[in-house]
Amino acid sequence: MKPAVLQLIDSFNQGGSERQALQLTRLLVESGRFKVHLASLSPEGILRDSISDLDLGEIPSFPLNSFTDQNAVKQLRRFVRWLKSSRIDILHTHDFYTNVFGMAGGGLARLPVRVASMRETAGMRSAAQKQVQRIAYSMAHHVVANSNAVREKLVNDGVAPEKVSVIYNGLDVRRLATTLSRAESLSLLGLPPEIEARRFIAILANMRHEVKDYPMFLRSARKVKEAVPDAGFLLAGEGELSDSLRGLAVELGIDDSAFFLGRCERVAELLAVSEICVLSSKAEGFSNSILEYMAAGRPVVVTSVGGAGEVVTEGETGYLVPSGDDAMMADRLIALLRDPERARAMGAKGKQVVESKFSCEAQLARTESLYDRLLEQ
Repeated sequence: MKPAVLQLIDSFNQGGSERQALQLTRLLVESGRFKVHLASLSPEGILRDSISDLDLGEIPSFPLNSFTDQNAVKQLRRFVRWLKSSRIDILHTHDFYTNVFGMAGGGLARLPVRVASMRETAGMRSAAQKQVQRIAYSMAHHVVANSNAVREKLVNDGVAPEKVSVIYNGLDVRRLATTLSRAESLSLLGLPPEIEARRFIAILANMRHEVKDYPMFLRSARKVKEAVPDAGFLLAGEGELSDSLRGLAVELGIDDSAFFLGRCERVAELLAVSEICVLSSKAEGFSNSILEYMAAGRPVVVTSVGGAGEVVTEGETGYLVPSGDDAMMADRLIALLRDPERARAMGAKGKQVVESKFSCEAQLARTESLYDRLLEQ
């Protein structure tokens, strides 16, 4: 009988953790070595359609308002009963909320293998949340980090080194391919045809967390605009910080060149019309956006945080700049815009790196190997 594995996700909203978990779910189903189940804390989200073709059966949800109210107790009991009735052998959780809820339920159900995840280094959790997550890790048999930087953070926080493995994010490069023309891509992105001649710099990140540091990008954009008048800036992301960022663009005098796209479902088209791609985060675990940028053959200019240095080779596939240093970021962007041949060479090299090192096949092989080893133990 195949071992039964449950992937527990927070929701089906379009986030990096959710996309990676659903991609892993698909890879495991296609591999056929495990009986794959999927569950969530919230049943909502646009990504639900992406797994509609998989024969997953029931996809239960265990909605939470808090970890400390009566509903949390009710949902935990439901979860434990479901784990037992479904005879789950391996539970794999993917973010803060599923780590806490899942490891508690998995422990109560006495599951033989419980795998938690860590995908961030700093900047998103309060002191209380960090303490709760440490407890969750103590109930896990193993913790998956998505970069060496994250693994180092876990070990420094007290998780035993032998309990942590690095499995890099995998990327399906096929979904970044597009056959559309530049004009068609701009139209799908909601951009007017009169800006087709602009040379665009793109950033793809949510506008929910200040850790993404969009203000750094906008400050560098002003410097770039002064040096390269035909530059344009595409900001793809949604969240409660959007209005203040639009206001900052006006304050900096670049509102006529900064295009706020909101939630972007046409990532392939966004990257196809961009010359260079940026990430300005103060902290990261291992950014999906950087992999997407490079897989699309775009040179990158990103802050040297988290696992960025594990994928970006300075001067070969892009540039790493210190967090908050908008002047250096602007200098690197200006240099690439002024030397398009070098920019194209960097992009081509980056694409090769992603295809060889950060493939879906590598992600699946490492995950299945980990599951096998933990089941044997």
